[in-house]
Amino acid sequence: MARIVGGIGASHSPTIGYAKDTGKQDSPAWKPIFEGFDRIRGWIKDKEIDVLFMIYNDHVTSFFFDHYSAFALGIDDLYVAADEGGGPREVAPARGHLGLSQHIALSLMADEFDMSIFQGKPVDHGVLSPLSMLGDERGPWTGQVVPLQVGVLQFPIPSAKRMWKLGKTLRKAIESYPEDLNVAIMATGGLSHQVHGERAGFIDEAWDNEFLDLLEKTPENLVRMRIAEFAAKGGMEGAEVVMWLIMRGALSDQVRLVHRQTYAPSVTNIATLILEDLGGAPDPAAVEAYRKHIVHELEGAGEIPGSYPFTHARSQANLRINSFLHDLVKPAHRARFVTDFEALANEHGLTVEEKDLIRNRKWIEMVRRGVSFFVLEKMAAVLGVSNPEVYAAFRGESLEQFLATRKVPMTYSVAGGDKVREMDKA
Repeated sequence: MARIVGGIGASHSPTIGYAKDTGKQDSPAWKPIFEGFDRIRGWIKDKEIDVLFMIYNDHVTSFFFDHYSAFALGIDDLYVAADEGGGPREVAPARGHLGLSQHIALSLMADEFDMSIFQGKPVDHGVLSPLSMLGDERGPWTGQVVPLQVGVLQFPIPSAKRMWKLGKTLRKAIESYPEDLNVAIMATGGLSHQVHGERAGFIDEAWDNEFLDLLEKTPENLVRMRIAEFAAKGGMEGAEVVMWLIMRGALSDQVRLVHRQTYAPSVTNIATLILEDLGGAPDPAAVEAYRKHIVHELEGAGEIPGSYPFTHARSQANLRINSFLHDLVKPAHRARFVTDFEALANEHGLTVEEKDLIRNRKWIEMVRRGVSFFVLEKMAAVLGVSNPEVYAAFRGESLEQFLATRKVPMTYSVAGGDKVREMDKA
């Protein structure tokens, strides 16, 4: 059974990644940053941490304001460095833990946290500034991550109380995962800083120390604070420290302070923190009851004849082919799909099997494999195939046989413009 060993707090300022990439370990002005992360790296090694649950916010890199979620959980097996404007950092990708991430997603949804889910997205300094400091001269840290992206840059954002409650559910989720894993909860961001407006450069070290005291000893006082109070005390962007309450909420009431350091050289008070969890093992009966609870809504859905629930596992395993077909919404991709399929498919890394499924219109085989119907109907529209023709193929029938089972024998498509008029004439 997975267990939470402790919590880590770490700033994720791009200052950290810059220091790492430019080799400033021995510079007096930069050395305190490395010393703090040295302590975290040593603790992770001593406690044999297998997985870091990383709480961070993206900085309008992979997540933009056209679709901005409060909570987005990663369920991928690999997270590469994002290009934040000057080219991606030369750091090793973070390896994701598929099983734990999908289990946590299921648990959070069951406890009424309506999560967004992401995969196939690169991660920026919110993840990689602290994570890249955990490797040593022999290479990057060898463990795995489960990333949780919290939308704290566009208001309103989730309250401190909501963060705390998510942490409580997170604990139950991790402790109900059956694999034997040592897990640490790593909250990133902060401490005090503001990077916009006339208040840019604001830091309040006294508040930062008070925040860390409260987080360790009386976190309920932080839970009662409003976002506006966090912004006033720690800077508008510094209000992101509410994410640390997810970490503290996931820990037991009793923790031991292992390490605490702050360093304010420039624009952000850079912090590192380790809290060891002193809570006991959960009640086995409660764990078993929780496992039943989280699968209750979908229990039996996989046994419905002729049905293939599109789960996170199926989605992750088939992201490449689903992404390829989803790109048919782009006119240039659509045109090459028709005129230059082989080259286009090779450029997107499709396997021989995946190309065969698409080329030979193996509709039911694609669904069984884990291709979403809603990208298949896009493919059908491009090919001039109506939706009912696809339904008939699923059932092993001709179009005429399928239409004979309908009240009105009509055909239709999601195609638009001249394409849909051509299909209608046909």
